[in-house]
Amino acid sequence: MPRTSLAELEAFATVARQGGFRAAARELGVSSSGLSHAIAALEARMNLRLFNRTTRSVVLTAAGEQFLEDIIPALAAIDGAIENAGERQGEPMGVLRLNMAAGAARFVLAPLIRDYLDRYPRMEVEIVSEAALVDVIGKGFDAGVRLLDAVPPDMIAVPIIPQVRLAVVGSPAYLQDRPIPIVPRDLLAHECIRYRLGSGRIYRWEFERGDERLELEVPGRLTLDDSGLMLDAALKGMGLGYLAEETVAPHVRDGQLVQLMAGWMPREEPPLCLYYPGRRHVPAKLRAFIDLIRSRAG
Repeated sequence: MPRTSLAELEAFATVARQGGFRAAARELGVSSSGLSHAIAALEARMNLRLFNRTTRSVVLTAAGEQFLEDIIPALAAIDGAIENAGERQGEPMGVLRLNMAAGAARFVLAPLIRDYLDRYPRMEVEIVSEAALVDVIGKGFDAGVRLLDAVPPDMIAVPIIPQVRLAVVGSPAYLQDRPIPIVPRDLLAHECIRYRLGSGRIYRWEFERGDERLELEVPGRLTLDDSGLMLDAALKGMGLGYLAEETVAPHVRDGQLVQLMAGWMPREEPPLCLYYPGRRHVPAKLRAFIDLIRSRAG
C-alpha cells in the first residue's frame, strides 16, 4: 500500500475536529470538494471507512475514531518538533488551540488573547467554544479553560480570573409589575433563566449570607447553555439571570439591568482556570501563554 502522507493525516484530523468538509477546507485553505476526494482516496487506499457521510453531517466511524486516537500523539509530536525549532530561535510559533465555554471565551479574549498575539506575531490562536466538557488532548487542543471545579483531576490548573463574582439581575421591564425578590426563596415566584452545564445538569443558583448557604433549583421556562444568550434574554425582559458580575456591570450602570439580592451572593466562586496535562512536555506556545496569565495575575 502506498505510504500515507503527513498532509493526508492532517487533513483527516482536521475534518474530524471540525465535523465537516466545508469548515475543514476553510482551515486548510483548500476546496471542500478536493478535500472530500482526498479523504475518499485515503479510505480507499486503507480499505477502511473513516467517516459516515450524510447530506447534513460527517461523523467518524468506530474505526475512524480509533485511527484518530492512534495518530493524534504522532501529529502532536511533529507539531512539537516544529514549535521547538521555533523556540530555539527565541520566539513561539504555530497555532495555540484552546477549548472553552462561550462565556469563558468572553472573559479571556479581551484583553488576554490580544496581548498574547501582540507579543508573539508568529503565533495564531484558535478558540473552540462549547458548553460540553471535552477531552482536550484527544480532540487536539493545547489546553482548556473552565471553572476550577470542572477541571479534570489529572490536569494542571492555572487561575486566569482568581474570583468570579456572580449577580442576580433583571430588566426594569421584567420587574415593573412583579415583586422584587429579597431572599432566595422569593425567586420561586419568578421566571428565571436557567443554565444547563456541559455535563447536562441544570445549574442550581448558589446563595450565601453569614453562615447560611443554600443552592436553589430555580423555576423557569427558558433554559440555555451560553451566558451570552442568557444576558440577551435578561436584557429583553425574559426573566431573571444569574451571571458573572463583570458581564452585567455595564448594563447595570446604564440602567438596562437591575442588580438584585447583592447581600446574598457568594463571596467566593471557583476561579476560571487554564488547564493542561502535567505529564506531557509543555510546548513553547503554551508556556508563553501560561507566563502571560501569571504575569497579569501577579
